[in-house]
Amino acid sequence: MAGTGPDRPPRRRSAGMLESEVLAALWATDSALTPAEIQTRIDGPLAYNTVHTILKRLYDKGLVLRDVDGRRGAYRPVKNAAELTAAAMREALDRGPDPIAALQHFVTALSPREEEALRGLLHGDEPPGPAPA
Repeated sequence: MAGTGPDRPPRRRSAGMLESEVLAALWATDSALTPAEIQTRIDGPLAYNTVHTILKRLYDKGLVLRDVDGRRGAYRPVKNAAELTAAAMREALDRGPDPIAALQHFVTALSPREEEALRGLLHGDEPPGPAPA
């Protein structure tokens, strides 16, 4: 990883990156997770308090719900990854002065597989499965 080595400490992850990692841990399961459970599912050392702070931020943004189970809380995402991405795309289009121009630029950057999927969706076809890994 860039910025690491024997003389350099590991790079700090940004709040946005940490939020993404916490959401990815939540999306990877069908059940609500406690901060401690999320902490064990995230790569790299991360303090429990940091996980709890990130969950509080996600809760305040309306991205996770907190299920109270006795004295400890468990969290689950409000939207799945695709729904969250679609909402972000919609917000980006709404912010710009010319959403049609933004869509034109977006479409020209699609891969052939993405373009085929978009054409199918616009014609009412079933979307294809996930891309092969």
